[in-house]
Amino acid sequence: MAELVEADNYEAIVTRIEHKSRKIESLLKQYKPVEALKTALEGSPPKTKDERCKSANWIVVHRAIMAIKDVDSLFSALDPEYYDILMKYLYRGLSTGDRPTCDQCLKIHEKLTEKAGL
Repeated sequence: MAELVEADNYEAIVTRIEHKSRKIESLLKQYKPVEALKTALEGSPPKTKDERCKSANWIVVHRAIMAIKDVDSLFSALDPEYYDILMKYLYRGLSTGDRPTCDQCLKIHEKLTEKAGL
């Protein structure tokens, strides 16, 4: 029975992530990358241990992170409540070893630590 609940939970989380992904793509087409990032960070999967859910949400957050061109304006528009969540995803991005992703994550990380401290 517990496996069924976890499977249902997985499906519900993935459905929310897919909906969020469509909303983010719409925001990016409207040239609203900060709003897209906020949307990506909102409602990150609850304390799930399911790596599939974490990976699916990372893809959405990664898309939004890579769309940020003006890192300075990001922090004038991003509420401090998102800082911890963003930092978690920046570290995930750095762990990929992908050069463009790492470069972008480092730029954002530098500004985030200036803004929020260590």
